[in-house]
Amino acid sequence: ISLKKNEPKWMLEKRLAGLVEFEKLQLSKWGANLSGIKWRDLVYYVEPRVRDKVSWEDLPDDLKKTFDALGVPEAEKKWLAGVEMQVDSEKMYSSLKKHWEKLGVVFLSMDEGLKQYPEIVREYFGSIIPVGSNKLSALNVAVWSGGSFVYVPKGVEVKLPLQAYFYMETERMGQFERTLIVVEEGAQVHYIEGCSAVVFGSPSLHAGVVEVVVKKNAKCRYTTVQNWYKNVYNLVTKRADVGERARMEWVDANIGSRVTMKYPACLLKGEGASGSMLSIAVAGGGQQLDTGAKMYHLAPNTTSEIISKSISKDGGRSSYRGLVSIAPNAKGSKSRVVCDALILDSESRSDTYPMNRVMTQDAQLEHEAYASKISEEKTQYLMSRGMTEGEAHTMIVRGFLGEVMDELPMEYAVELNRLVKMEMEGSVG
Repeated sequence: ISLKKNEPKWMLEKRLAGLVEFEKLQLSKWGANLSGIKWRDLVYYVEPRVRDKVSWEDLPDDLKKTFDALGVPEAEKKWLAGVEMQVDSEKMYSSLKKHWEKLGVVFLSMDEGLKQYPEIVREYFGSIIPVGSNKLSALNVAVWSGGSFVYVPKGVEVKLPLQAYFYMETERMGQFERTLIVVEEGAQVHYIEGCSAVVFGSPSLHAGVVEVVVKKNAKCRYTTVQNWYKNVYNLVTKRADVGERARMEWVDANIGSRVTMKYPACLLKGEGASGSMLSIAVAGGGQQLDTGAKMYHLAPNTTSEIISKSISKDGGRSSYRGLVSIAPNAKGSKSRVVCDALILDSESRSDTYPMNRVMTQDAQLEHEAYASKISEEKTQYLMSRGMTEGEAHTMIVRGFLGEVMDELPMEYAVELNRLVKMEMEGSVG
């Protein structure tokens, strides 16, 4: 892979170090059952069938139809600062509006970022998620391809979102994109990623890694709308380094996949830094979505919030797994954790695995959780107003998810509402 991409020697050395760690490390014993992953059968890299294009007209007809159906071209014209699309291992299409380009904003594939900005990539690649952090992130270091490189200069506020879309169309594919976002002092950016895959019978693997650097007084929001097909193992590592008075926001919506294990983290290193996580997980039959967040308070007066909403139906299983760690020197820090579960039938299951470590007496931590089912009274009331039972349940579910839906851009909230409705009707996947 390194040879095909003509990478510098130091990146090859990182890849080889990642391979050593991958072979040495064991998969976690907790969480979902990952025995269905056939490591030897996976396709680790796919040569691009289309080299990077800057015009929709140059894309193959089948890809144009796919992305037209997702509404990407219309979104690009109306309300995105830039868009990038990756199919399997490589980027197919990208653009950045000239206004932001003139201000010094960089939005490239990770491969292009390595070629054009090697000093920045070398400084931050693996600085937040070390090569031996876990078995899947080590594998990503070894075989990564694609992903996004975003750089926002000091004081620049990117007022429209940047979007990346990741799509699998090869059977038994392993997709290992690597994303690096650097937001300089006083800058702001919103990055959105969408994920989906072609329907295949064999299991596929998505093991992306995301590193975000948010410097003093800067702000970054990272939104994910995931709708993988239900044969995909989605095992992602995401972590942000948050500086003085900076803010990092993760917004995560998980609908598809066979298994998801994902716990975005904030390292709140600067005084007054803040982090938040808003998460939705909808687990249907044959699915296990194990999601949550990690907040590390490493400086005084830092704040964090985790709001997790999960729905289990048709025998699906959802889990919240989270960590809040407040260090001895993080005096005056505050954290709030809310994990709510809605269980729609007697075959489904929801679990909560919170861990809170507070190592100073001068801190405040709130933790609340509840599990419930759909109330018969609410269902009957809505049905008395002319709804079917299915429509009533869908409306109740949307209300349950409202706190997170409100934080999505309108177009994504509409898309997620549609996906939730389809899932409630049993037609997703």
